[in-house]
Amino acid sequence: MTTSRTRLFCLLGDPVDHSISPQIFTRAFEACGMDAAYLAFRVPGSSLGKAIAGLRALGVAGCNVTVPHKIAVMSHLDSLDRAAMEIGAANVIKMENGMAVGYNTDGDGALMALRRSDLSGKVVALVGYGGAARGVAYAIASSKDPGEVVISGRDRAKAESLAQRLASLFAVKSRSVSIEGLKEAAPDVLVNATPLGMKPWVDKSPVDADVLRAGMVVFDLVYNPTETRLIKEARAIGCTTIGGLDMLVGQAAAAFEIWTGERAPLEEMEKAASEAVAKGGAGE
Repeated sequence: MTTSRTRLFCLLGDPVDHSISPQIFTRAFEACGMDAAYLAFRVPGSSLGKAIAGLRALGVAGCNVTVPHKIAVMSHLDSLDRAAMEIGAANVIKMENGMAVGYNTDGDGALMALRRSDLSGKVVALVGYGGAARGVAYAIASSKDPGEVVISGRDRAKAESLAQRLASLFAVKSRSVSIEGLKEAAPDVLVNATPLGMKPWVDKSPVDADVLRAGMVVFDLVYNPTETRLIKEARAIGCTTIGGLDMLVGQAAAAFEIWTGERAPLEEMEKAASEAVAKGGAGE
């Protein structure tokens, strides 16, 4: 039950009707006995600045930011933590004394998903260069000691920009390749950081099947469906596959702790996410 003292948190994105974040955070607040509520708001890009101003005016305590706003939102914030600044994207906002402070927890989520994978000395290829891709690339480059990070996507200039940023921030070899050049790059680890595989692109894969080979680690940030076309094709030829649900919960847990200062009830959040996916929810 909400009260006049209920703290409001929310998700800003476009679209958001598929989001399971409300289920995850509602369960977390309940588990911790907090008087808090979480809503999802569809915000077109043209209205993003007004939405952030609205958060301030309404006294909203914090929010998550999802596609396509993780990069654009930065220009509407008052300050950024170091990770968000270095990554160049923010997916969490905390309102502090009327100031909107941006954070990035995508890296935390990626490391949670990859916690059982040794990427040391490996060639890691990321398909995508948007906000989520930046967070994942930052986490891998800074914490997993890869031999090389390869960025790929339809816009080669954007892929190259991210590759150069990684090389400037970390002592890591990084370069960009076209989608067609991924097979020749021979990655040991492939990460899909694009929406391909989720609704309405469930029949799509970010790469051709011939890029895959037995023994690769394939990590798809898309988690609903839990078995994307990429995951199915990878598993069929003997790849180690990782779905996106661990990353979703990991970044949500980090956001919860930023907002509340309390340890996230991770087990309850994982249960809520799994239940929501089983009922047909999708997205961040």
